[in-house]
Amino acid sequence: MYLLAEFLPVGYFDFFGRLYLMGILLVLALAIAITALIQFLRARTTVDPLHPDKASSLVTRGVYSISRNPQYLALLMVLLAWGLWLGNAFNVLLAAGFVSLMNRFQISREEASLQEKFDNEYRQYCIKVRRWF
Repeated sequence: MYLLAEFLPVGYFDFFGRLYLMGILLVLALAIAITALIQFLRARTTVDPLHPDKASSLVTRGVYSISRNPQYLALLMVLLAWGLWLGNAFNVLLAAGFVSLMNRFQISREEASLQEKFDNEYRQYCIKVRRWF
């Protein structure tokens, strides 16, 4: 994102409240990430995204009742905040690329593993709660 903002100044933008919006995104991202981590720790399940098969329980309450992937949502919010800081509109495309890559290479693997492990309970959860927000 930095390189794009540095070498493609065509998309530069600024607006009143840009830095306030950036701050709000960062605070929300931090709150979401910490809440999600605490919920996993309380449920005594793994927080390791590389080994979702080690999950001992399915967390579906709290922040997980709004998003199936609040940690990734928090990362997206940080990327959007950084894009606001850099002030280049094309960084939104990189944030969209992040969503696409996460859906394809990380989340799909996690979902397959959780589906195998928690079967119908996970299927019902997926029907009720959206992937991102």
